[in-house]
Amino acid sequence: MISYLKGMLADIQKPGSHKILVTLDVNQVGYDLQVPARQLALLPPLGEVVQLFSHLYFREDQAVLFGFGQRQERDLFRLLISVSGIGPQMALALIDTLGEAELTQAVVSGNTRLLSRTPGVGSKTAERLVLELKTKLQDWQTQSGVGLVPSAGPVPTLYEEVEVTLTALGYSQNEILKALQAVGQNSTLQKSADPESWVREAIAWLSQ
Repeated sequence: MISYLKGMLADIQKPGSHKILVTLDVNQVGYDLQVPARQLALLPPLGEVVQLFSHLYFREDQAVLFGFGQRQERDLFRLLISVSGIGPQMALALIDTLGEAELTQAVVSGNTRLLSRTPGVGSKTAERLVLELKTKLQDWQTQSGVGLVPSAGPVPTLYEEVEVTLTALGYSQNEILKALQAVGQNSTLQKSADPESWVREAIAWLSQ
């Protein structure tokens, strides 16, 4: 119904329960949107213009607007709340705890232990997420371009550090995924928690 809102950032509120509300002044109309906690660091100073992709969520007693800095993050949120038992607050918690790439990888690979790191997400909820979203997230990842951690690559927490370094060196997301998938076949490297080792091997493979 409302794809996005673009306007002046008028206010930021933290009403408790880890909620963050921002108010956008759009043509002299104030819209309150709840945003993920990680979005707070990406917001401009008050008085500047910001665009947030939105989702209007209806409950019995009220309607709530949720805002996201990227369309892919909004679309991922919509997929999460489509799962039985996953409400908007738990969906936000999943996004805040794991991030788009790591969350997607956890579901697609069936890593329920990683999903359960999110407060409020138990083993049964994690299993339901995998059961209902694995195929959908595989399709969504292809369409959105959100990079998945390769199955033979470094663990998700290490992958992000390696990816940032390789991206800074000028390699594309596709090149990075292929390189880490290839060098990850090395059993010795698989056990390594040293990001420099992964970067070094990936560069060597890409230079072939």
